Amino acid sequence: MQYVKIKDAVVEQIESGLLMPKQKLPSERQLAESFATTRVTLREALSLLEAEGKVYREDRRGWFISPEPLIYDPSQAAGFTEVALAQQRKPETRLVTAKSMLANKQASKQLNLKPFSNVYCIDRVRYLDDRPVAFVTTYVHPDLFPNLLEHDLSVSLIEVYRQHYHQEYQGIRYRIAASSLMGETAQALRATSGSPATLVEKMRYNQDGRLLDCAFEFWRHDAMCIESVADFNIG
Repeated sequence: MQYVKIKDAVVEQIESGLLMPKQKLPSERQLAESFATTRVTLREALSLLEAEGKVYREDRRGWFISPEPLIYDPSQAAGFTEVALAQQRKPETRLVTAKSMLANKQASKQLNLKPFSNVYCIDRVRYLDDRPVAFVTTYVHPDLFPNLLEHDLSVSLIEVYRQHYHQEYQGIRYRIAASSLMGETAQALRATSGSPATLVEKMRYNQDGRLLDCAFEFWRHDAMCIESVADFNIG
């Protein structure tokens, strides 16, 4: 099949170093001419490359070569900034919105809130090497964090909790699933609507076992790789 051959040719150029991370590919028309194929066939090849995490698409800008993904270990308590710096990457978090609101169905369910409870809702975008890679919505239990919105929420919430409220993460429950980028999430990540994503849901508990917050992280699926080690020799 021609689209598989085109995909393999692009992968070979990536692996040989001819195509570099974040390098923009020629337009679809130019690529189709280069491979002497139709744009329909070319798009099938690009879709395969995207599914394998080799390329990513930015809305109205075209296709780019994917950088190495960030290694994400759910068994570790380190935050995004700490993880990225440890892998010699450049992290940044930008605050989109932070507000107190009537808890929606999602927040009420995850935080076990009573009907008509308020909750803090914090939307942020994670950047890796100047590229937006994750849209994060965090719902925070308001009882434990009075006046939370007065603090700088572009920094690690772990540090805000620790420094201002003497609260520590002692346990995290994860759920990881395939998803897609839609609406404002896709727009914030410069992605086309419907682009593949990895959804990481977190529920975080303090030293007393009380639920502090829950977070929903929509990652560009090529930007993050889950890797962990289980030790079965304990004890």
